Amino acid sequence: MDRNAVSGDAESSSAPVYRLERPVFSEEHLDTQLHKRERRLKPVRQRLADRCRCSSEKAKSTIFGLLPILSWLPSYPVKEYLFGDIVSGLSTGVMQLPQGLAYAMLAAVPPVYGLYSSFYPVLLYTFFGTSRHISIGTFAVISLMVGSVAVREAPDSMFPLNATNGTELIDVAARDAKRVQVAVVVTALMGLIQLVLGMLRFGFVAIYLTEPLVRGFTTAASVHVLVSQLKYFFGIKTQRYSGPLSVLYSLIAVFKNISSTNVSTLIVGLVCIVFLYGVKDINERFKKKLPIPIPGEIIVVLVSTGVSYGMTLSENYQVDVVGEIPTGLRAPTLPDFSLVPNLITDAVALAVVGFSIGISLAKIFALKYGYSVDGNQELIALGLCNSVSSFFHTFAVTCSMSRSLVQESTGGKTQIAGLLASLLVLLVILAVGFVFQPLPQTVLAAIIMVNLLGMFRQLRDIPALWRTSKIELAIWVVAFVASVLLGLDYGLLVAITFAMFTVIYRTQSPKTVLLGQISGTGLYYDTEEYEEATECSGIKIFHSNSSIYFANSDQYVSTLKQKTGVDPAQLLAARRSQRKRLKKREDEKRSHRSPEQKKETVVKLDMEFGVSHEVVDETPTEVESQINGELAEVESDSEEDRFLQPLCPVHSIILDLTSVNFMDSVGAKAIKSVIKEFAAIDVKIVLAGCSRSLLFDLKTLQFFSDPVTLDMVFPTTHDAVLHCQHARPLSPGPALPASEHTGNRKCSSSEGQE
Repeated sequence: MDRNAVSGDAESSSAPVYRLERPVFSEEHLDTQLHKRERRLKPVRQRLADRCRCSSEKAKSTIFGLLPILSWLPSYPVKEYLFGDIVSGLSTGVMQLPQGLAYAMLAAVPPVYGLYSSFYPVLLYTFFGTSRHISIGTFAVISLMVGSVAVREAPDSMFPLNATNGTELIDVAARDAKRVQVAVVVTALMGLIQLVLGMLRFGFVAIYLTEPLVRGFTTAASVHVLVSQLKYFFGIKTQRYSGPLSVLYSLIAVFKNISSTNVSTLIVGLVCIVFLYGVKDINERFKKKLPIPIPGEIIVVLVSTGVSYGMTLSENYQVDVVGEIPTGLRAPTLPDFSLVPNLITDAVALAVVGFSIGISLAKIFALKYGYSVDGNQELIALGLCNSVSSFFHTFAVTCSMSRSLVQESTGGKTQIAGLLASLLVLLVILAVGFVFQPLPQTVLAAIIMVNLLGMFRQLRDIPALWRTSKIELAIWVVAFVASVLLGLDYGLLVAITFAMFTVIYRTQSPKTVLLGQISGTGLYYDTEEYEEATECSGIKIFHSNSSIYFANSDQYVSTLKQKTGVDPAQLLAARRSQRKRLKKREDEKRSHRSPEQKKETVVKLDMEFGVSHEVVDETPTEVESQINGELAEVESDSEEDRFLQPLCPVHSIILDLTSVNFMDSVGAKAIKSVIKEFAAIDVKIVLAGCSRSLLFDLKTLQFFSDPVTLDMVFPTTHDAVLHCQHARPLSPGPALPASEHTGNRKCSSSEGQE
């Protein structure tokens, strides 16, 4: 590569200038000169054999991939990491205790099951997870989704008792047992779905849950969570609703019974909210100075439990409390899989949402600390956490945002911190669980409400997205509104469907431009955006930033004709109309001539109009001059005649396919049809910038057959321009509208012409 100045202007420029001297390549010549290898796929049998072939290295890689703990535990730096992991584990465990109790209320199961769900999954993730910082366990959104399923399958109306004094009673024990059964089954099914998807390498499914969709969905879930806790906060007895419009029904029920608010319950809840909010604010303001965050939640739980026990709030003031918390672990049992047909849809939604939340937060920490997480292994880890733990009476879990931030900010380096947190929860389950029996439910509601503050801060996304991307704002709003009104399951389905439609909309309405050359270079840019970009004389370069397939092929063709100003059907119609007018005018003139004049008259019309006469005498006569003059008048008689010009200024059109990732059979047929259509008016179309994969697809689709050949395809736009400029000129075609006569400026082609 020689470094030479191209022009005087280039010499004065501060940027280095190079000239690349090489021949102009088409794809056909390029493949021949570079000795291209044929692209061949191995037979399916051979590919399966290669995949199933075992070796010591492959076995080791598989074991280390399935158990990531083996890759870092043997080299664990005890002196450097252990203290931070211990502090982080204790802090996270202290936070996990009240959240486990509180989120069990969201899942519509007794509080002790929240403790179970804070132990088994965390223990399993230590061995199978790839993230070093996230905290697995109960999470508000997932717990609420489980609770909505449990309430739908086991509503209060299924468990009536004999009415007393006109008041309908509910068999609470039977209802809770059924709801636990439903929660366990949907959790097992969710885990199996995640496990199968992970083994099939379907970790990419998370890409369909774009960040605006997830944030809009979780904000809507926060609304559901907040509304579901109002009855506990006010001490009101209302029915729990699920399904579409459940938020509205719950709000209506709360406002109808607001007069029966338990004042003692409300006071306790308000005091807890004020205290928790103050502690969170202090932790955020002084997080760099505090060695560990102040454990406001466990302080509130311990103090309120002591106050409730000392003042007997349940008996004296009718404050609802947690109630019995059995000590010890329960024996494993097999979930009742007969409920699966009713829960499969909910399990799929839980599996996708749970994985999306987990992997998104795991990637944030991995990027921050410079390690990688495996999406497929994360699916397997979450699948094992949910499916295996469900045999021990847990409900669905995923990564918790608030606890993960605490685990990371308090010095946690590995999942040893998560292991210690789970052991702390185990200690409570085995020994001191009964201590929390007097805990008021309004305290758990206050903990949940304060933890939702971070979720509601996502409302700030709306003005930010308004400034950056209207389409992503639409996804956020649709996910939020649909999830609030239709419920989390149907809302998620609507949001995903809408997000996919936005992708279709973007591909169906791509940005299309005409490119021009930057003088003295091989660079081509939008002529409307860059003043220096000039169109090459007689050449139009059409660029679209989308692939070409069945959904947008028609629009691609119509936009091509509109942008270039060359419409073959319109020009052919104009040609036929002009022929008719000329023939009619000629016939009229001939009818007024004498026989002698007819013999001497020769009217020789241009081949463009398809009129040919035998030459009798090449000497122009007065009559011939008169006819020529009248033909000139025909072209200026009306606006329609002035529409036609003698020649078409465009002889070549280059389709820049650098942004085309794929082309299906419909798109290939559309492009081939356009090439034939434009060839009928003597306008040549060539392709430029095709990727190797796109060329392979076009060959597979048998695109290169008459009249399309491989020498009409060029590796770069500049190669195509040079070819069109130096190719043999085509016969002139019909006219373009006068308003479309653009692109007559000369463009530089010095670079690469050698």
